[in-house]
Amino acid sequence: MDRLFIFDTTLRDGEQVPGCQLNTIEKIQVAKQLEALGVDVIEAGFPISSPGDFHSVIEISKAVTWPTICALTRAVQKDIDVAVEALQFAKRKRIHTGIGTSDPHIKYKFNSNREEIIERAVAAVKYARRFVDDVEFYAEDAGRTENEYLARVVEAVIKAGATVVNIPDTTGYCLPAEYGEKIKYLCDHVEGIENAIISTHCHNDLGMATANTMSGILNGARQAEVTINGIGERAGNTSLEEVSMILKCHKHIGIETNINTSKIYPTSRMVSSLMNMPVQPNKAIVGRNAFAHSSGIHQDGVLKNVQTYEIIDPHDVGIDDNSIVLTARSGRAALKSRLKVLGVELSQEKLDKVYQDFLKLADKKKDINDDDILMLAGADRTENHRIKMEYLQVTSGVGVKSVASLGLNIAGEHFEECASGNGPVDAAIKALKKIVNRQMTLKEFTIQAISKGSDDVGKVHMQVEYNHQMYYGFGANTDIVAASVEAYIDCINKFKI
Repeated sequence: MDRLFIFDTTLRDGEQVPGCQLNTIEKIQVAKQLEALGVDVIEAGFPISSPGDFHSVIEISKAVTWPTICALTRAVQKDIDVAVEALQFAKRKRIHTGIGTSDPHIKYKFNSNREEIIERAVAAVKYARRFVDDVEFYAEDAGRTENEYLARVVEAVIKAGATVVNIPDTTGYCLPAEYGEKIKYLCDHVEGIENAIISTHCHNDLGMATANTMSGILNGARQAEVTINGIGERAGNTSLEEVSMILKCHKHIGIETNINTSKIYPTSRMVSSLMNMPVQPNKAIVGRNAFAHSSGIHQDGVLKNVQTYEIIDPHDVGIDDNSIVLTARSGRAALKSRLKVLGVELSQEKLDKVYQDFLKLADKKKDINDDDILMLAGADRTENHRIKMEYLQVTSGVGVKSVASLGLNIAGEHFEECASGNGPVDAAIKALKKIVNRQMTLKEFTIQAISKGSDDVGKVHMQVEYNHQMYYGFGANTDIVAASVEAYIDCINKFKI
């Protein structure tokens, strides 16, 4: 079997999604799960971009044992210097440097020319090789770069010492056949191509990220850059679970990965929970409907033989189709077991707290699902917030003005306020604004119900503008008005004051 290296950029490209930022502790938790999953390379961040990214790369390097830890840079010496410092504790380290190579990037982004871009690319790779043996070069917007010029760039950086060359379809523009032809052209026309690994990095703007990645692999690429659940800039990136399961299902291709596929589902749920990024129900491999059959014909076929409509055994991706149903009568052991399946392990003290919250929620709901459990397990992230909601009372009805009474704890002091509004959520937020008394504007307000029940937990995502900055907040509660206030408070707690 041939070998495909899996390069996961959930913690770098995936974390660029608005509202999906993680703190260092959460990033370490994801990195350890990626290690258990079998990822070969973890792109831990862009160190020069912020002190938080720099610190996270350092701490992930300490926490992870065998995967290569990669740091992104531009083709700038200062970027590379900072990346080297951030990678100082990594057991295996890689610098990922590069520059735009398409004519639009060369002309409008760099105000440069093709020859100068090659010089800058070569200089960056040579400089990075002074510090590490493993240097990956990315030709940004390679998808729209003329093949002949791209081959010149790739040949030059390999001669300069690049061990991996990344061919990103940065805008998700390529058709699968075009992208595959681009990879084949490089294999056939670049002198010394056998001295480097060709990598794919495809975006999903036109819904072709996985198809383009597979086309690249079939034409010679041996590293795929992916994210958990396909998260990433704009419409996202190629998803790890899709590429790994395609190769597992199509064994005739003759390419294998190091991925332990039974850990795919718990990893997916962990990332979804920590990043407050719901997985669409019909998402391939990890969506909650991925193994659901509603059509009578399909149900009949599956009951007779599961292979009639399922090409993947749910157990292969870590889905237990005979899972324990959690109710108000379930004990700590059952809750702990289900959390472990979902990739979450808690201390006894934390488990006791989550269990008490679980019992309260179970009394309100008929069925407790995985999203509910993960929400409860992650609720402690708000414990250290400066502003907390103490109580909320809302009066609302048809033909009457909605009125909300709100109590907040702000750094240990208690504040109360009332307000009326056009509906209960509007009234509650107006009361909140009266207490906080800052000029802020609600830009986006999204409600998501986990399932169809009227007693279900509602998730609220908010985007609030304050002092010309955008802040993202998240709230979850069986009371959607309370969830909305929690999301707004989450935004305010992130304000740079």
